[in-house]
Amino acid sequence: MQKGKIGVTTENLFPIIKKFLYSDHDIFLREIVSNAVDATQKLKTLASKGEYKGDVSNAKVRVSLDEKAKTITVSDNGIGMTAEEIDKYINQIAFSGANDFLDKYKDDANAIIGHFGLGFYSSFMVSEKVDVISKSYKEGAKAVKWSCDGSPEFTLEEVEKESVGTDIVMHISDDEKGFLEDSKVSEILDKYCKFLPIPVIYGKKKEWKDGKEVETEEDNQINDVAPAWTKAPVDLKEEDYKNFYHQLYPMGEEPLFHIHLNVDYPFNLTGILYFPKIKNNFEIQKNKIQLYSNQVFVTDSVEGIVPEFLTMLHGVIDSPDIPLNVSRSYLQSDSNVKKISSHINKKVADRLHDIFKENRDDFEKKWDDLKIFIEYGMLTEEKFYDRAMKFFMMKNTENKYFTWEEYEQLVKENQTDKDKNTIYLYTTNLEEQFTFVEEAKNKGYDVLILDDVLAPHLINKLEQKYSDKRFVRVDSDVVENLIKKEESSKKELSFEEKEELSPVFQAICPVDKEFNFLVDFQDLGESGAPMVITRSEFMRRMKDMSQAQGGMNMYGDLPESLNLVVNIEHPLVKKIVAAKDKRLAKQLEKFAAEITSKKAEISELEKAKEGKKEEEVPQADKEKLESLKSELAKVEEAKRSKLSDFGKKNKLAKQLVDLALLANGMLKGADLDRFVKRSVELIK
Repeated sequence: MQKGKIGVTTENLFPIIKKFLYSDHDIFLREIVSNAVDATQKLKTLASKGEYKGDVSNAKVRVSLDEKAKTITVSDNGIGMTAEEIDKYINQIAFSGANDFLDKYKDDANAIIGHFGLGFYSSFMVSEKVDVISKSYKEGAKAVKWSCDGSPEFTLEEVEKESVGTDIVMHISDDEKGFLEDSKVSEILDKYCKFLPIPVIYGKKKEWKDGKEVETEEDNQINDVAPAWTKAPVDLKEEDYKNFYHQLYPMGEEPLFHIHLNVDYPFNLTGILYFPKIKNNFEIQKNKIQLYSNQVFVTDSVEGIVPEFLTMLHGVIDSPDIPLNVSRSYLQSDSNVKKISSHINKKVADRLHDIFKENRDDFEKKWDDLKIFIEYGMLTEEKFYDRAMKFFMMKNTENKYFTWEEYEQLVKENQTDKDKNTIYLYTTNLEEQFTFVEEAKNKGYDVLILDDVLAPHLINKLEQKYSDKRFVRVDSDVVENLIKKEESSKKELSFEEKEELSPVFQAICPVDKEFNFLVDFQDLGESGAPMVITRSEFMRRMKDMSQAQGGMNMYGDLPESLNLVVNIEHPLVKKIVAAKDKRLAKQLEKFAAEITSKKAEISELEKAKEGKKEEEVPQADKEKLESLKSELAKVEEAKRSKLSDFGKKNKLAKQLVDLALLANGMLKGADLDRFVKRSVELIK
């Protein structure tokens, strides 16, 4: 028996591995099984070249659990190792320059895995002792056994072993006895090894018999050695892609479509990405893309490895150029990973464009389920934005779909304002904003449906890109003002008329913490609605953006600003104005006379002050001026109070405001009940 020390002078290797790999300590089984697969593939390669005469047709890797012996064994019938090779590959090469390496990566031992053959040593994360029993394929080779208890000391001796290959026997430590559970071993193998290219056997298949689960004589192969992404697209049917999707996600809903990646330059990359249906409320299920290196699972946490918007996709990416490493931060900084990320971005955009061109009808049918993904990509990746504009779709209220260029041609002539801006009218809720949509359509305008959570952000981006285009929501103003084409010839009230009418209608606007109503008067014609509630486009956008950012600014805390537009040409509004004049004419005349008189006195005193310094103005004049201003304020307040009282008591005025609220879905509870009862009274 040979005894010796592993070729590393520092004794802190195993503590570093155990400490820093603890969060991912189930990685050990992936490493050991992957090594066994590599050894088996190498022997098959040698056999294909005639350098090995043995039978490799039944090459397998076996994983065995012995709960009593507290061991997990991984066995292969691969190339095996001689005593010299064990000494070279395990004791020496793995640790050549190890001191420098450990100094460099002592705070990130994850980076150790995959370098210098140290993947094998991940077994010591869970083992108090590891035995390697191996017999080389080389003629006349003797079987040997290497043992190590996690210290730099090891033993190496000759043993009896019939078949070529290697057994790795891991004696699981008491701290890690959870790995001695059958379900845990199955879970790890399913996660990391289910697509390895050599059959991996774990126990026997089970079946139900007499009400209980029993083992059969058939080997339980846990992996598919030739998954769909390893095959050429010409060899696969649509059904094969669907079956593979359900193999990956047994409970998953049918995907929209897929992209088969098959690249051999400037790097190797294969994979299949699926587009899932993404709900309008942006329920993103990340960690659905599985990253592989030569069919060995690396990670399903791909943020930072693939572009952010692609994390919404499902499927598999496989590249031998991806380092077989458990550290995502290490992966993110790898130059090959960055190149792969950029290429996938381009490939996805190109494939979407191809699908759009090949079958536009089908693409349009899937657009509503696909648009969140496209919009997210356009907002977060500039290169994707440029490519996506070729197939980005916009849907109008007639459920017709247009590309950006097509829609511009559709609306440019009729929806260009006096400043030569093309106006894109849109609704965020066709049902709630139905009246506004219909009025816009009756005027010959086209209206888009932009009802998803990312639409406000995309609108802002498009307006930044195209300075001569503006998006205007249909309820942001009365229809006559949505697209201003020329100076209006409509009737307008004077400032004094507005000042007198405003308190009447302001008094019956709802008092609500969420809304702030501003009364405006416009000529909407006799056939127009008597009152319309509109939402300021600017204020609404600011509020939407602040809420999307957590509401941490002044706009997020402000109530929503709404405009109550009173149609001064509507017969019912004229009826209210006439009733006001009849009821309050004498009082209003009295108020007007008082206000005019006091304003005249104030004007005289103000004129007398002109050109004088403050100390030159007589104190009596100062006191008189302050007194007059106070009296004027009281008269004006009394006038507003009278007008407000009239408005509150006028059932018709209240009815018209409630109708406007009802049209916007804002009349609820007790207010709605009172409206119904008042309607009955007015009908009688």
